[in-house]
Amino acid sequence: MSDTKFAQQGMSFRESVEHMVDHAIGIMGLDEGMGNAMKVCQSVVQVSFPVEINGKAEIFTGWRATHSDHRLPSKGGIRYAPIVDQDEVEALAALMTYKCAIVDVPFGGSKGGLVIDPKKYERHQLEAITRRFARELINKGYLSPSVNVPAPDMGTGPQEMGWMVDTYKQMFPNDIN
Repeated sequence: MSDTKFAQQGMSFRESVEHMVDHAIGIMGLDEGMGNAMKVCQSVVQVSFPVEINGKAEIFTGWRATHSDHRLPSKGGIRYAPIVDQDEVEALAALMTYKCAIVDVPFGGSKGGLVIDPKKYERHQLEAITRRFARELINKGYLSPSVNVPAPDMGTGPQEMGWMVDTYKQMFPNDIN
């Protein structure tokens, strides 16, 4: 079933992922309890924070979802997009868990997103926004080298990941992970 058909049936992206997982669980003959345990997103955090842009405070909202930390660290990209939301982040975190498990990569699944169009900001502004987003997630235990590792995704790349790593190192200079 295509994404369009799911949307026509009123299913969100996360619900469509869960529907496909239900189908796979049925084929594998897993019991309902195990299936439900495999589908649930373990935790998600929403953060909202101000950053001064051109002399005015702008409020940014983002999420980080950990679908599973059955194997550590959890890993998953962080996307910057004007239309990202919690449902999308949870669905993508689940897909990351399943992808890692299918190929036996020893990571749990996570994903993050920030509501922003990165093309609308200058480099120094994007750095300030990224560092603040990283601090918010680090303070809540959703980014670290041994528990939850970010990666680039839509709208982010090596530059943003470098700022996040550097922010973590500034906050925890003695962490040797």
